[in-house]
Amino acid sequence: MVSEDGLGHDLKPLSSGQRLALFRNIYAARRIDDREIAGKRQNKVFFQINGAGHEAVQAAAVMCLRPGHDWFFLYYRDRALAYGLGISAKDMFLGSVGSSLDPATGGRQMPTHWTSPKLNIFACSSTTGTQFLQAVGVAEGVLRAEQGGLTEALGIHSDSVVLATSGEGTCSEGEFWEAINCAVNLKLPVLFLIQDNGYAISTPSSVQYAGADIAALLKGWEPHGLLVIDDLDGCDPLASYAAMQQAVSHVRQRKGPALVRAKVVRPYSHSLSDDDHLYKTFEQRTAEAQRDPVVTYGQKLVELGDLTEITLEQLKSEIQVEIEGAWEAAEQAPAPEPATVMRYLYSEEVDPTSPAFDTEDQLSATLTTSDTQKTMIDLINTTLKLEMGLDPRILVFGEDVADATQEEILKEVKGKGGVFKATHGLQKAYGSHRVYNSPLAEAAIIGRAIGLAAQGFKPVVEIQFFDYIWPAMQQLREELATLRWRSNNNFKAPMVVRVPIGGYLTGGGVYHSQCGESIFTHIPGLRVVYPSTARDAAGLLRTAIRCDDPVLFLEPKHLYRQTHNKDLDPGPDFLIPFGKARLVRAGTGLSVITYGSTVYRAFQAAQQAEAEGISVEIVDLRSLNPYDWSAIQRTVQKTHRVIVAHEDTRSWGYGAELAARIADELFFDLDAPVRRVAALDTWVAYHPHLEDTILPQSSHFLEAYRALAQV
Repeated sequence: MVSEDGLGHDLKPLSSGQRLALFRNIYAARRIDDREIAGKRQNKVFFQINGAGHEAVQAAAVMCLRPGHDWFFLYYRDRALAYGLGISAKDMFLGSVGSSLDPATGGRQMPTHWTSPKLNIFACSSTTGTQFLQAVGVAEGVLRAEQGGLTEALGIHSDSVVLATSGEGTCSEGEFWEAINCAVNLKLPVLFLIQDNGYAISTPSSVQYAGADIAALLKGWEPHGLLVIDDLDGCDPLASYAAMQQAVSHVRQRKGPALVRAKVVRPYSHSLSDDDHLYKTFEQRTAEAQRDPVVTYGQKLVELGDLTEITLEQLKSEIQVEIEGAWEAAEQAPAPEPATVMRYLYSEEVDPTSPAFDTEDQLSATLTTSDTQKTMIDLINTTLKLEMGLDPRILVFGEDVADATQEEILKEVKGKGGVFKATHGLQKAYGSHRVYNSPLAEAAIIGRAIGLAAQGFKPVVEIQFFDYIWPAMQQLREELATLRWRSNNNFKAPMVVRVPIGGYLTGGGVYHSQCGESIFTHIPGLRVVYPSTARDAAGLLRTAIRCDDPVLFLEPKHLYRQTHNKDLDPGPDFLIPFGKARLVRAGTGLSVITYGSTVYRAFQAAQQAEAEGISVEIVDLRSLNPYDWSAIQRTVQKTHRVIVAHEDTRSWGYGAELAARIADELFFDLDAPVRRVAALDTWVAYHPHLEDTILPQSSHFLEAYRALAQV
């Protein structure tokens, strides 16, 4: 027997046992919060943030979804949701005390950052809103797996639902809107559950967006496939169950995404670092307490006859005993070992610095001068084509990377293939399900790629210009680079982010010519590569694609089509390991350690210096994180004079770290202070005369050689 919810949707009725299960989940979650709060006051817990008042809609959601089948992108208030999905009270408390036995993070993350590969609970983040785009990426994986025939191979369920939850304040973030846009455009199976308690810490919803109702703002998206359920009483478990069942059904049937706005309360302060008495009146707090589901739902079950007052108290006592037992066990759990802090920054199964990724010398020797030489952009394109042919999991997307979005015109047009043509022909070769354009939204590109990587794909995405990478910074730094480490190796997102970088363009100006690689080499967990030759670009890109870590692949666009930079195609097995520098030129008088577009300028100056009796050795690092310290040691100990050079600005640049380490560890091998050649500390200008003044030129290198040789 079924009933209707008033909107024409059939609903399965809840049995008495299911109604009791709802209460058990709600009450247990609250008591876990309360025990954790007590632990914080005893200085046994180091931070506490609660989910009080949100439990009812979360418990209802659990009853409509399948852990291990569906996917879950939670946020820090989802205590009842995590508990209902299978995260035990003990496991939660292990996170509270930061134990090494904490199955979610091993003591690396704050409490309430639940993680479980078995349950498909993706690693929680403290950053509000970032999970939306990652959830969209996982949902997109369902679509791409179907299109590519990889559903079975990747273990993806076509009827899975991806649940992404947050509070209402997070909906102010641009990434929320990017996620909604992508989910609706692609009709992805994502359910957005917005738990609206009216406050983002102390800031009310009315400040966050117009009308203080995010669902009302999204009603205009309904004709495009977004189901919007508004004004749900999220403190009523039965009403919440009806609404969530409707939303889950819509999504599971692949009718499009859904958004549910559940009005909940926050009877406790935001966290123990907050005091809501400072910004809520007594009347406001009293009204919230009267809607508290821990109180109201228990009485509802008595009214329905599922419990008596006595059995209600007995059930509460049973739950309390469970919670206290879990706390006592967690209290005795061991703390993390300090020696483990460097574990899981990178993959421990696949090492891209190892000999397994080094075929350079072997294959370079087989090349003949009769072969056709290709530019850097040609070899990048060739490498992508070859790797896509070998691995059907590779997806290429970004702004303008496709030949043409409209498949019906592909035979009539040459195809775009990126603003620099790096991806030209890939869509025609491998189809629109593997090579496609994204919206102009850099955070969405990276966030979606994280989700796709979690589903088993290997995204190779493009940010069109390094100068425009900053909207994606939160996804890159806070999410992608931290994922493996903060989840204690529970989750990973191996992917490649290709980014054209740098100047020497004649007319690039402030927004198409900047560097800034040191900002990214400063991020643990992110590999950073910066080739200077066509052949190196091919070998390093292949390694980036085949390794098991996130890689920022920086391509100096000035070198894309330089004739001096042409090289032979080294073939499909050519690999260069990360952390292996290239000796560009042997010398005895002084050393230059550099990379990217300054390598050739250093070389030109070295040829001129040779005529003056100055012998210059040049080392091209090729990869910046990791970098080849052994090669640096060798060259410094050989020449005893060193210049560190790069295209980026001099102050606080990448060279500063190298210079500091050389001075620290190789001081007694130096016959002169470490010198630097770099750009002036300003932006790259549009006019060629200004650009030439700002960026390091061959003449600057020659001057530095002469000065250092005389010391």
